[in-house]
Amino acid sequence: MLGRICPALPALSISLTLTALTPAVQAGESRPLTFVRDIAPILTKASCNTGACHAKADVGQRGFRLSLLGFEPQEDFEHIVKEGKGRRVFPAAPEQSLLVLKAANIVPHGGGKQLEPGSENFETLVRWIREGMAYGTETDAKLLSIEVEPKRISMKMHASQQLKVTARYSDGASRDVTRMALYEGNETSMVEAGGAGLVQTLDIPGNVAVMVRYAGMVTVCSVSIPLGAPMDHLPASQNFIDDLAFANLKRIGIPPSPVSDDATFLRRVSLDIAGRLPTAEEARSFLASQDPDKRDKAIDSLLTSPDYADYFANKWTALLKNKRDDAADITANFAFHAWMRDSLLANKPYDEIVRQILAATGTIVANPAVAWYKRVKEPNQQIEDVAQLFLGVRMQCAQCHHHPFERWSQHDYYSLAAFFSQVGRKPTAIAGEDLIFHKRGIAQYENKKTRQSVKPAALGAPTQDILPDEDPRLRLADWMSDKANPFFAKALVNRYWKHFFKRGLVEPEDDMRDTNPPTNPELLDALAKHFVDSGFDLRALVKAITQSRTYQLSAMPNDHNGVDRQNFSHYYPKRMQAEVLLDALDQVSGARSDFADLPPGTRAISLPDNSYNRASPFLKVFGRPEGTSVCECERVQSSSLAQSLHLMNASDVKAKLAAREGRAERLSKAESSEPARVRELYFATFAREPDPEEMRIAVEHLSKPRTDANGKLLDTQTSKRQAFEDLIWALVNTKEFLFNH
Repeated sequence: MLGRICPALPALSISLTLTALTPAVQAGESRPLTFVRDIAPILTKASCNTGACHAKADVGQRGFRLSLLGFEPQEDFEHIVKEGKGRRVFPAAPEQSLLVLKAANIVPHGGGKQLEPGSENFETLVRWIREGMAYGTETDAKLLSIEVEPKRISMKMHASQQLKVTARYSDGASRDVTRMALYEGNETSMVEAGGAGLVQTLDIPGNVAVMVRYAGMVTVCSVSIPLGAPMDHLPASQNFIDDLAFANLKRIGIPPSPVSDDATFLRRVSLDIAGRLPTAEEARSFLASQDPDKRDKAIDSLLTSPDYADYFANKWTALLKNKRDDAADITANFAFHAWMRDSLLANKPYDEIVRQILAATGTIVANPAVAWYKRVKEPNQQIEDVAQLFLGVRMQCAQCHHHPFERWSQHDYYSLAAFFSQVGRKPTAIAGEDLIFHKRGIAQYENKKTRQSVKPAALGAPTQDILPDEDPRLRLADWMSDKANPFFAKALVNRYWKHFFKRGLVEPEDDMRDTNPPTNPELLDALAKHFVDSGFDLRALVKAITQSRTYQLSAMPNDHNGVDRQNFSHYYPKRMQAEVLLDALDQVSGARSDFADLPPGTRAISLPDNSYNRASPFLKVFGRPEGTSVCECERVQSSSLAQSLHLMNASDVKAKLAAREGRAERLSKAESSEPARVRELYFATFAREPDPEEMRIAVEHLSKPRTDANGKLLDTQTSKRQAFEDLIWALVNTKEFLFNH
């Protein structure tokens, strides 16, 4: 029989008897082994049930399939014991079981050696087969939780700490599962977590989490890695943000950089709030002002400007998938963009904006908010987008299996989808347009795995019985905007924090879970509370963030905080977005970009949808998103060679520099002195005066005579114009121009 199962079985030098048990059994644990409690964790520890191995979606690996991370133990048990004509386990000679031989790579195994012959896990697996391969019973003690010790710890850089993980069961028993648990740091540049629970810190200070997983349970060890630098003084706090941000810096010993100068602040806040550079006149006026409140007044002015509404409407409509697939979409896209812009301009509360989108009914002409349902048509798409965008929870995994790093199950997924089960649509007389309405009926959705219908239930909330005449989407909106909601406000403030600081308190900004904690939990809680208490006022949130000294810190690191990437000890420079950069280039050069179906002079940040990317090589090269995803990661923020070459050589950029009646031509004709003209250019580009060396180089460059391609000396006017074109070209290709700093 053994020959039929595996003709080339090698001899094993392993003799297993009932006295040669695992260390746990030798210590007095004589209970029979079960699959759920003893074997499933071994498969997880050995990575057998990962997506890259036997838990590969739908097919498994080479005919052997397991559930992802062992979340479906009953199915895994049947795959091992009952499938393959029983060839995977052989109770008569457990050591010769294919499951054992493959795992130990005694028989060639594509995944290599995952179990060492003679090891504790190897022996446990063999013993379980010998004992008859019990699955477990309903009366067996259930795993309730796992605990990690220490839960919070402060460690020096390049230090080590052994963790201990304890499993707690329903019968009151506990078990040390340190060697069976899985460990993963959420910032691998800061900490390494070994397979046996040994945590080693690296050379970056800050706060980091180590995720611990065992048998479907997850917990976190929070590690603080102080730098321990002297904290001689801190900038004066402006509000609660500074209190909590500076307290964290003090705790980990990372001194902040000084507050930025006025020119840097004005340029930074104008780009971040209004998506544009300050004008030369605004910069001169701001720098000349002696008003101690001028920064707060500048923030207020920007927040009440149409530019603020344009810029953030551009952000939100891209995330809400306001994309154009064909010409028939233009009406819906323009209407939805205008509705979002008007909502922001009127400072409509955030919860009301979300409610109007989720519960939208009617036609686009009568109610532009329904345009979202034109793009996102199925309940599964709707709940995935809503969860990720408005709750900071990624539910996509839970459609097929239990979320690997979270508590959300398939039941949670389909219960959330049930809120959208009664959305009806029917075509109207306008081509491509649907009427969105609430279908009267029982709100429920079929769980694709169990084939059972489930009723609506918000995340972590009980099932709701909703009357047929009541739109379940309104119930969802009520739960989302409830002050006690643990997700809604935190997801928004974390998203906005990233907008202004380059990285969120939780990163990625839309992956907020217990196993990915914020770098400053107290600050995230305080921001969410402030947002809720303000009545979900978006302007008030932006004002609180930009008023803080934390936001206004210099981007120049000091001797100690240069390695900091998550504690906001200095401002983290970020490259201008594609639309903002195009507008900035137009503003500095004095040129204009024209777009189809829009009034002349429309700015790039005011474009209603993605269709303009195809007509603008600039927007495409610099990564304007297509609006296909609710993830901000769709926007390309990294630099590339193509971008550098485009700025240096592209015909559209050259045309802007040489634009008729552009800045170069106007400055070449100006009657003011050359230093005055250079100052104007620097104010327009950097919102500051040129330093003496910059002034000297610029004036020398402007004074040089120029010749044409044939060597003929150009007239003074033409020579000056070309000199200013060259100077503008040089300035817009600097990092100081390309980055918000």
